[in-house]
Amino acid sequence: MATTLDYEPITLPSLDGQEAPLSAIQEEILRLKKERNAVILAHNYQIDAIQRVADYVGDSLGLSYRAAEADADVIVFCGVHFMAETAKIVNPTKTVILPDMDAGCSLSDSCPAEKLAAYKEANPNLYVVAYINCSAGVKALSDVICTSGNAMKIVEHVPADREILFVPDQNLGQWVAKQTGREMRLWPGSCYAHVLFSVRALEKLRTQFPDAPVVAHPECVEAVRDFADEVCSTEKMIHYCKDHPSREIIVVTETGMLNRLRREIPGKVFIAGPTDNCACNDCRYMKMNTVEKLRDCLRDLSPEITMDEDIRAAAYHPIKRMLDWSR
Repeated sequence: MATTLDYEPITLPSLDGQEAPLSAIQEEILRLKKERNAVILAHNYQIDAIQRVADYVGDSLGLSYRAAEADADVIVFCGVHFMAETAKIVNPTKTVILPDMDAGCSLSDSCPAEKLAAYKEANPNLYVVAYINCSAGVKALSDVICTSGNAMKIVEHVPADREILFVPDQNLGQWVAKQTGREMRLWPGSCYAHVLFSVRALEKLRTQFPDAPVVAHPECVEAVRDFADEVCSTEKMIHYCKDHPSREIIVVTETGMLNRLRREIPGKVFIAGPTDNCACNDCRYMKMNTVEKLRDCLRDLSPEITMDEDIRAAAYHPIKRMLDWSR
């Protein structure tokens, strides 16, 4: 059994709005972006050096809207594979590239399309609500997509006489069911990074920062969500942290989120939520993207996201339903 370690928690102090100058490689990225008529979309979990050259940094919902609306020739998606797939699904005429094609997702991997297809065949009357953290093949088998930011709203739109299967994140699904009062079948998937957070580690951290509120992502396990002062998506974390009077805030999600919080709310100190083994929690897949890979993919327009048109078209409808229901 792991034991709680003694450590100094990672904090990101305020720079009072001052940022270091861009590096030579970041300047090269901006030059290539202009040459390629590209737009760079980055998830909140990307490294700071990537976030600083992105045209938009946000959560999956915001990124989906931006991808759908993009009028550039090229969409560079700095995130993981399913996110770049989503961009291609909603904007198929654009070239969509991903800095590292191996940037996958343990949550997406937990729900293979063929297993979902078999489950649906055995249970044909289920209404499938799929968390956006899934493959294009799973999206194509779903009735509607959701994100952590709109999951409650989406579930509330589902006809009351339909039984819901929520895939693939059982933790988010459990939280949504509790918030909405809607019973659902939950696919047994989870994000490997978010389930590492523990109440034990948070309790120890809070002895050092007794006045700091805890804000956690709903992909965390129930015990951590119950311990937190607020449970919300990464985008809603921005508003919560801006509005909360505390100067110090404990943030329980992937540590890349602290980069954006630091830039947008320079007057506060953000403390990375710990696991039992360390004072931070990076997603190894999100961190596979680097500024060097970002530059190279812009230069080479590769690796490029491609998919079967039948899959893309089928996956588009539940995504479009989500975007319509979320407005």
